[in-house]
Amino acid sequence: MQTMVVTQRACPARRVPSGEPVSIPEGQFITINQSLGGNYTVTWQGNMLRIDGTDGEAIGQQPEVLEFEDLGSDLISEEQVWQAIDTVYDPEIPISLVSLGLVYKVSLDQVTKSVQIDMTLTAPGCGMGPVLVGDVTYRVAKVPNVKSVKVELVFDPPWSREMMSEEAQLEAGLFF
Repeated sequence: MQTMVVTQRACPARRVPSGEPVSIPEGQFITINQSLGGNYTVTWQGNMLRIDGTDGEAIGQQPEVLEFEDLGSDLISEEQVWQAIDTVYDPEIPISLVSLGLVYKVSLDQVTKSVQIDMTLTAPGCGMGPVLVGDVTYRVAKVPNVKSVKVELVFDPPWSREMMSEEAQLEAGLFF
């Protein structure tokens, strides 16, 4: 179901499939092609773009609220980083990257306030890889005290459906 809307403010987006950041100015006509996993796939000036659900109000939609309490310690909370990643969904199926078993490692550097994430894709040739990297980077950057996020795509070990949580396997119809 496609819906034509007008941007209510400048809206950050990422080009599909490259993941390149783009800003859609206020007052632009865009077409919402898909809303899945809290994010929006839109068309603007002939380009397919992905808008994060936390920016939903910029396109007249209900925004996804992603708030983290600042614990006051000036430290990055690993639990909050994992919570942020768990709000990112595979663009083709509404299952989180964490439940799919795509996130292999999260490393924090409390001195530089940086987060390093090793993750994979369900298939090495997945064209949405750069978009997913952008989604994870955007969401993790919202965690208090995070100054930088680096997401590395790794393919060793190769992903398999056994890495999915039982709930994700049930949701995807893979659990027998």
